[in-house]
Amino acid sequence: MKGYARIAWLMIVGMGVLLIDFLTKAYIYNLLLLIEDFSSGYPYGGIGLFKNFFGIEGSISLAINRGAAWGIFSEFQLILLVIRILVILGLVVYLCFFNKNRGMGFPFVLIISGAIGNVVDYFLYGYVIDFIHFKFWGYAFPVFNIADSVITIGVIWLFFVAFLNPTFRNS
Repeated sequence: MKGYARIAWLMIVGMGVLLIDFLTKAYIYNLLLLIEDFSSGYPYGGIGLFKNFFGIEGSISLAINRGAAWGIFSEFQLILLVIRILVILGLVVYLCFFNKNRGMGFPFVLIISGAIGNVVDYFLYGYVIDFIHFKFWGYAFPVFNIADSVITIGVIWLFFVAFLNPTFRNS
């Protein structure tokens, strides 16, 4: 029974991430489209959240991403979509049938649900909606979304599980 409870918990986490990602993207997308001229807002367009917090600025800014990270390969949308779906399927198969380390379940679910969130965007909008924008000490970090954040957290978590856990390295 414990195995089923863990799977149910991981599925709930994944669905929760998808729901939060979907709702935030839909809300921001519709909110910023309603604002008549959001492009002249704070900083680089959008709605300011905070300014000069130890040199960091933050805003909600609508960015349309037709490619992969930072918009690379935007001219290959269909190929990227197929690759994304294949990677998601591969991660699900690995997690369900080959993963022997229980500590890797949660970060894999984060990565999978974030990737699914960005694929859903492609089917809903034809591109990925990015909206979180930070400026660190004068450097504008690329605009991202919740799905990108959980993918990054999942990858960092996997790194720590894989490289800092001695039982994982020896298996």
